[in-house]
Amino acid sequence: MDVLSDLLQRAQANDALVRQIIARGPWSVTYADVPSLSVVATLGGSACLRLDDGVPRDLAAGDIALITGVGSYTIADDPATPAYYVIRGGQKYTIDGDPVEGREYLAPRTYGDGLPGATTMVRGAYELRGDVGRRLLALLPPLAVVSATPQTRPALDLLTVEVAREEPGQDAVLRRLLDFVLVLALRAWCASPEAKLPSWYQALTAPGVGDALRFIHEDPAHRWSVAELAAKVGLSRATFAARFTKLVGQPPLTYLTAWRMSLAADLLRTTTATIATVAHQVGYEDPFAFSVAFKRTHHQSPTTWRNQEGSVGRHGGA
Repeated sequence: MDVLSDLLQRAQANDALVRQIIARGPWSVTYADVPSLSVVATLGGSACLRLDDGVPRDLAAGDIALITGVGSYTIADDPATPAYYVIRGGQKYTIDGDPVEGREYLAPRTYGDGLPGATTMVRGAYELRGDVGRRLLALLPPLAVVSATPQTRPALDLLTVEVAREEPGQDAVLRRLLDFVLVLALRAWCASPEAKLPSWYQALTAPGVGDALRFIHEDPAHRWSVAELAAKVGLSRATFAARFTKLVGQPPLTYLTAWRMSLAADLLRTTTATIATVAHQVGYEDPFAFSVAFKRTHHQSPTTWRNQEGSVGRHGGA
């Protein structure tokens, strides 16, 4: 499995939400208390999106916006349209804070007015938690806009059809389609000149180094050595170590340890496995050696980390 796929698989929560909006201007919706990652796409018509800083970004048909690390954002038909409604905690309020009873549902997961000339948008939300989630979110700025491409448009069209259906297994279908759209948008963003990517991502396509990263992610519990990784990618030990360190920003075994500690932190946070079991799952036969490495990375023992973070993870906190 390639590294980006590994991050996506490990980081995603199971409570992804997909909703569709079909509305004719003027309209404006502010989303407050937003999750760690939102995917907003304009399917027909046009819209604008602005974050907390108030700077609007136009979205044409087929554009996809990825939003991370913000407290709120607003979607509207036009930058000049004043705020109308706020969605907070799943409840709709007026801008003055009064609850709005009921919504105009046009179909399952679809609301708005559906009048001629309306803009159609789809919004997906993920709550990515833990160390692995943070690694994935580090690929993105607060707002990344991906322009429509021949690759993304068919995926959005399919998501549009499915979001308004109600059949057995529909939630699973929508989750996988949203994942598909997210992967396409991430890949397009990371290939754009605007992206400022971490060193490890830039190294994924480098000869030898990219393969070594894939080996580490495929089997993080393996007792990797620099010599073994170098042999598997067809380089001398010295050449491989120097190239990996230059491109990734860390020596191979330092990267391996950091990745193991990220996995361990999430296991401690979300499971009841013993410390010894977690240690074994991330490549440590000796729980004491694992505890030393974990404390060096997280500045807490595994037990203390679990006591402070584990209940948060099991109850859905950020």
